[in-house]
This record gives sequence, C-alpha cells and structure tokens, in this order.
Amino acid sequence: QVQLVESGGGLVQPGGSLRLSCAASGFTLDYYTIGWFRQAPGKEREGVSCTSSSDGTTYYADSVKGRFTISRDNAKNTVYLQMNSLKPEDTAVYYCASKGYSDYCGRYGMDYWGKGTLVTVSS
Repeated sequence: QVQLVESGGGLVQPGGSLRLSCAASGFTLDYYTIGWFRQAPGKEREGVSCTSSSDGTTYYADSVKGRFTISRDNAKNTVYLQMNSLKPEDTAVYYCASKGYSDYCGRYGMDYWGKGTLVTVSS
C-alpha cells in the first residue's frame, strides 16, 4: 500500500526551528519528485519546496528561500524539510506529495499525498 506519512510538526516560537519528515512506504522514492505544500486556515494550499527525481534539483517558494531546506535520504525512503527562522505566517498544515517518473511538482497532479502535520508558530 502506497503511503506518505508526515511528522515533526508542533508548536514553536518565532525564530525557532523544526524539521519535518515525509516517510514513504509501498514505493521507492528514488524515482519520485517530492514536494512540500502547506495550507493555512482560510487560504489555498501553496507550494513550499520540491526536490526533483531526475537530478535532485530543488525549488523553494520566495517566502521560504534562505530559511527552509529540503533534502532526501533515499536509503531511509524519507524526505525532510528543515525549517529555520520560523515566522507566524509559516503557521499551516504541511503536506508532502509525490509524483513518479517526472519532475512535475505542483498543487494539482501529484500522485500521492500525506495527511499533513500541523506547524504552529506563536509566542
């Protein structure tokens, strides 16, 4: 059974850090582009960061550039999102999603989605 499970969310103060994990089961991440997305209350889901399957190229939304880092550990079948210098506007449910044999990474057209992990940035 194909599954993506996010973990690592929680409550953190502004300026703090969290590391999210996206663990895959039922398939091998090597050939999948993985994206992190987030959805804040009352807002549309938006792309945060992606790592492509073909050459590991990474993408970051302007709002997180320089603060977030995406990485993958294919041996552990897991993708991470290191989030530093967190701001209240980063508060959202964070989802990971996969797209097989493609560099596509967007809100629509991903093959599988996790159920999300909540990140709350507040003092």
